[in-house]
Amino acid sequence: MRRERIVDVLVVGAGPAGLATAAGLAASGVGEVEVVDRERQAGGVPRHCLHGGFGRLGMTGPQYAERCVAAAVGHGAVLRTGVSVTAWAAPLTVDTTSPRGLERITARAVVLATGARERPRAARLVPGTRPAGVFTTGELQQAVHLHGQRIGSRAVVVGAEPVSFAALDTLRRAGVTVAALVTEHPRHQAARARALDARLRHGVPLLTDATVTELLGRGRLSGVALRHRDGRTAQVACDTVVFTGDFVPDHELARRGGLSMDPGTRGPAVDGAFRTDARGVFAVGNVLHAAEPARAVAHEGSVAAAAVRRYLHDGDWPSTTVPLRVAAPLAWVAPNRLTEDEPSEGFVLRTAAFVARPALVITQDGRTLHRAALRRPALPNRPFRISGSWTARVDARGGAVRVALG
Repeated sequence: MRRERIVDVLVVGAGPAGLATAAGLAASGVGEVEVVDRERQAGGVPRHCLHGGFGRLGMTGPQYAERCVAAAVGHGAVLRTGVSVTAWAAPLTVDTTSPRGLERITARAVVLATGARERPRAARLVPGTRPAGVFTTGELQQAVHLHGQRIGSRAVVVGAEPVSFAALDTLRRAGVTVAALVTEHPRHQAARARALDARLRHGVPLLTDATVTELLGRGRLSGVALRHRDGRTAQVACDTVVFTGDFVPDHELARRGGLSMDPGTRGPAVDGAFRTDARGVFAVGNVLHAAEPARAVAHEGSVAAAAVRRYLHDGDWPSTTVPLRVAAPLAWVAPNRLTEDEPSEGFVLRTAAFVARPALVITQDGRTLHRAALRRPALPNRPFRISGSWTARVDARGGAVRVALG
């Protein structure tokens, strides 16, 4: 038998974004705020990231996760783990399953904070056998830091971006020799070359303009086959491979709810107040833009809490929106809907290619709204941000706003 309950706000996802949203709402006294998460422990990805650099105090991932949980619970939010949201019964009603049984929860507002995941080997369409020793960064970190598993002895890391460097550090911590970092791009994606050099000081080769074309070995991985951009092929012997980066939003629940999805981010389309196109349903964090750092999405959660509070107070919801689109080599922009009543505090963008001297051009129906030269090169797998000062010039009755690099 399915039990039915009513809460004021239901937050789906107990990572940094969801917990920050819940903490802000509970602290403001909006009523009963409940957070559900399918994992057994709250805190999201930082739980299994033992490296430092989280939050302003430079905490380790587990310390940061504990701090996020303590803030939400301390302000009065109800936290329930091991709870999976399985379906939408109505626009603001979801069905859940947990060891306690089946429930149907109705809320005045629902916040989706389901995060993102790395695409595994199968989703990247890498052919070959199916040997043991194949990981994503998240799987690697959980195996090493949460379960103390033995990984292997010699690894290849696919990627050369910040998440790849975290995988490199985890492998070293586990006593695994790293044979190479492999990236399809012409260079690494570290913001500063010095930062990468510090990580590769033990002689790890960086293979650029190369892709993994096949996994080799039966039973256990024995190596990977590579193809370089100039057509050369090679093999690297290893018993472990880690596919890093290439994040996609965990958007299944959003799709089941019929929410409009942005073609660039592949997550729910939202405006500057994190409102989707379904009244009362908000989305925040890396379900919108895979994947930004924990501190960035926690800040989003705090901003989203204020927006949810305003909605609960006055019930306002935009009747019209203007879509925000990007042109290649830009990959996506978030937020990606513009409304008259909620000018955005800023936008985050990513590019799919290196742009040494990026000049940003924002237009609508052939009219230039904003033009600016960016101070730093645009790098793949690295975010860059722009202000929302130009949004007042958008015609609410016009066509899509286009963001391009001139």
